[in-house]
Amino acid sequence: MMNTKTIARIVGACFLISNFTFILGAFALVEPALSAPNYLTLVSENKPQVILGVLLELMNAVAYIGIAVLMYQVLRKRFASGAIWYVAFRTIEFVMQTIADLSPLAMLTLSAAYIKGGGAEVSSFQTAGTLLLAQRFWAFQMVSVTLVLGALTLYAMLYKSQLIPRFISIWGLVGAAIVLINALADWFGVILPNLGVLMLANELFLGVWLIVKGFNTTAIAAEPAH
Repeated sequence: MMNTKTIARIVGACFLISNFTFILGAFALVEPALSAPNYLTLVSENKPQVILGVLLELMNAVAYIGIAVLMYQVLRKRFASGAIWYVAFRTIEFVMQTIADLSPLAMLTLSAAYIKGGGAEVSSFQTAGTLLLAQRFWAFQMVSVTLVLGALTLYAMLYKSQLIPRFISIWGLVGAAIVLINALADWFGVILPNLGVLMLANELFLGVWLIVKGFNTTAIAAEPAH
């Protein structure tokens, strides 16, 4: 069993890795190709970029599981059911992220077939492409929902246990609520300012905090014995 100081550092590193790989993979590499008007040709022309982006997104998903498993070790004595729920939400998030990543990979095959066919049967390819983009959109919506549920569960436990300063937990709870509002607005076509950056900043701050400061040793000492 690792000691809590080591766990804190690894969890902190996983939070940083998760966010950086997602930003680089999704926003810098995959989405520019998928969101372009000529995505049916652009995706195939940028195959290495798209594949690298998907791999980075999957690294982000693996980091979800790493955080959940390690935090379970820290929280299970005090919050047995809450710690299990956190692992469950993160596992679902991992599955939804994987489903979202199938779309650009399938789009590579579709794009190659479209180019090989010389642009024939455009409407059929556009219909298939629209379905793949819709799959990715809704999978990401499920990622957002399970991210929120996991974050609310985690930060509620961290707030009660005071393993980290309470202002970080409150920040995380507020950020998670805003992400949920943004996601629900997207479902119904309501355009709201994307304030997900608040959650992003929180997770980056928490990652650095855990690496540098770790968990509150006084709170750990007060944990019930097993």
